[in-house]
Amino acid sequence: MKFKIDENLPSICAELLNEKGYNAETVIQENLQGCSDQTLIGICQSENRILITLDLDFSDIRNYPPGSNPGIIVLRLADQSITAAQSAISKLISFFSKELPSNKLWILDESKIRIRE
Repeated sequence: MKFKIDENLPSICAELLNEKGYNAETVIQENLQGCSDQTLIGICQSENRILITLDLDFSDIRNYPPGSNPGIIVLRLADQSITAAQSAISKLISFFSKELPSNKLWILDESKIRIRE
């Protein structure tokens, strides 16, 4: 699976995914900081990458319906520190063995993952 890590998450998130054999790039690596949400999701579509973000706008299924993009994972973290982001990514990686986020909306918080298909 291929992922795009939004600029609101630390680059260590991409490193953790890459270490586990996934292909993860960051918005910052590609100099896409500040681009619109529509531009970002368009790039994810053209590259077939699942977006991982803290931006709650991407959880609106009216604007980003599941199946209309490669997939979106929104992290809803009360603590948005680097340590909390690392923990969330590790939790996601462990969940990939049970289900894949492709073409879905996943919303992960400290206690659960909600999946919209």
